[in-house]
Amino acid sequence: MSDQRTAIRKEVLALFQNEGKRSFRPKEVAKRLGYFANEEYRLCRQVLEELTETGKIERVKGNQFTLRPTIGQLEGRLSVHPKGYGFVKVEGHPDDYYVKARRLGTALDGDTVRIAVGVRKPGDERREAEVMEVIKRGRSTAVGTFEHSGSFATVTPDDRRLTHDVYVDLGTIGEAVTGDKVQVSIDSFEHRGGAPIGRILKVLGSADDPAIQTMALAMSIGVDIDFPEGVESEADQISQTIPAAEIKRRTDFRGETVFTIDPVDAKDFDDALHLKTLGNGRVEVGVHIADVSHYVEPGGLIDAAAQDRATSTYLVDRVIPMLPEVLSNEVCSLNPGVDRLTFSCVVELDSKGTVHDFRVVEGIICSAHRLSYEEAQELIVGLHPDHPLSDTLGQLNSMAKTMRDQRFEHGSIDFDIKEVRVELDEQGKPIRIVPRERRDSNRLIEEFMLLANRLIATRYGDDGQDFVFRVHDPPDAERIAHLSSYVAAFGHELKHDKGHVSPRALNDLLRAVSGRPESPVIEEAALRSMSKAKYDVANKGHYGLAAEHYTHFTSPIRRYPDLLVHRLIKEQLDGKHRVNHDDLSDLAHHCSERESVATEAERESVKLKKVEYVMDHVGEEYAGVISGVSRFGVYIELEELLVQGMVHVRNMNDDYYEYDETSFSLVGAKRGKRYKPGGRVKVLIAAASLENREIDFEFV
Repeated sequence: MSDQRTAIRKEVLALFQNEGKRSFRPKEVAKRLGYFANEEYRLCRQVLEELTETGKIERVKGNQFTLRPTIGQLEGRLSVHPKGYGFVKVEGHPDDYYVKARRLGTALDGDTVRIAVGVRKPGDERREAEVMEVIKRGRSTAVGTFEHSGSFATVTPDDRRLTHDVYVDLGTIGEAVTGDKVQVSIDSFEHRGGAPIGRILKVLGSADDPAIQTMALAMSIGVDIDFPEGVESEADQISQTIPAAEIKRRTDFRGETVFTIDPVDAKDFDDALHLKTLGNGRVEVGVHIADVSHYVEPGGLIDAAAQDRATSTYLVDRVIPMLPEVLSNEVCSLNPGVDRLTFSCVVELDSKGTVHDFRVVEGIICSAHRLSYEEAQELIVGLHPDHPLSDTLGQLNSMAKTMRDQRFEHGSIDFDIKEVRVELDEQGKPIRIVPRERRDSNRLIEEFMLLANRLIATRYGDDGQDFVFRVHDPPDAERIAHLSSYVAAFGHELKHDKGHVSPRALNDLLRAVSGRPESPVIEEAALRSMSKAKYDVANKGHYGLAAEHYTHFTSPIRRYPDLLVHRLIKEQLDGKHRVNHDDLSDLAHHCSERESVATEAERESVKLKKVEYVMDHVGEEYAGVISGVSRFGVYIELEELLVQGMVHVRNMNDDYYEYDETSFSLVGAKRGKRYKPGGRVKVLIAAASLENREIDFEFV
């Protein structure tokens, strides 16, 4: 076989393996792989026939080809536990497949792999499998701590799911010194007994620098810190001057008193509101959203980078924006006192929040006021009656409360989980942890954004046109049954039908526990029992909001799906259709995955700073509440420091403790002492590990 045919065969097979169940015509294969010359296309056709004859792919209806699944083998995504074993999730299979460490081969966490499944043995919770082939690497880089010793150098990954050190080509270490945080490539991993081999791509800085620690953590989880070359230059070339012709064709809202409400330290303002009395007992509320789609067109460098990131990531000490800052903080941001382009949802409502009409228009605004949530709250409670927005916010807040009550009455779930904020000094060191307050001002903005998202999805996602929905599946029946047993141990009831639960029943439970000592524990358990919301081109409804139609329209500066929705609406308004359904579906799936990465990075960055904060309190005693119990120990949240840690059962030396599944408790075999969720205890902070982001307690 010629070298050219061999190369084409490899590329064609890789295409089908990467695309899974999708099918393609020969011309689609050639187009995707860039085979435009006649000779290349001829070889591509021959390769397709050869792969069909050898059983690698198969011909389906319409002269299309698709990957042929191997009999007795499955494909899925591998997740590796820090202890070395792994689980493979196969699409359409309810249970994961367990893979022992010695059967992983050269597969790494996040890889797409082909597995051979073993016969289920009596008593096995999961079927075991063995990795037969790595189809696609999930990661091409890692972030970790560099060490140079004599004739070799290694990088120990920060992500403990990468269980192998990466050996580094000495010619690429540059200025890296032992102890630095670095980004390393993963170029090859040929033998299980060996190690991955790579190159130093970037030296981040000293592992002792708090700012470097946070950045390295985010990168290790999969967040891109730097924009690709050319992106910021392309953004710098965008003019901030709005042409007169563009203003003329838009609806002009500059005569309205438009305002924004955001966190005090926010720099990117996605949304603004205005309120106008119509004189018939109704009002007009304008929900003005930054018109990012006007500036970021499909196919450019900015769009490609934004699509790849899919979301901004809000770490504990910085924001990693989806768009270059010249766009996110300036050109698109609805800053006060300057003209800005918007995509506006203008709603006509009565005093009860009932929608009588709405329209979506391209607009232009000039924000008159930039309020923080704290400032808006002061206006709502009447501390500044002479402020120009005092009456406006009072009226909007009253409507928002009515709309919120109606939403809960219709089945929207009333989760109000307490969150915390870590305050840092100028060097990035944590100085205090405080509760993150949710005020009426927060809920006001939330309610009108929810309203706009529902209205948009109902009108533009309900006529057979391609659209991107925000969907939320009902919770897994097994999880709900477990939750019902869990709350019963506290004396509460969750009504369900074989694991199928209505949002109203969940609300009844949340109301029943509100204000009780066990409330935070049960609210957290209920939240964990929920499915994850995601993006999809199929409208499956939003269980948590009890909404038949829902989308994300209101934050295009920081979420790519919102930008997609703007483009799709404009296509409908223009009577044009440019998007490919399969491509849109893939993009929605990609955005869901990137959202999960960003959420994990945000959560872990907070956890990192919590552990760093606690390190100054090791050896001190605090009161806490038991937030969970497992066979391995007792999870406790400290009421004063607002951090969570664990007392390992191995350190509970006053008795031999056994796990009681009926009460979700650890019970002493001799003395009968019981540790149960919601119980109050006193503990000593025994240790805190930045590397593992874990805090260890001991009972006093």
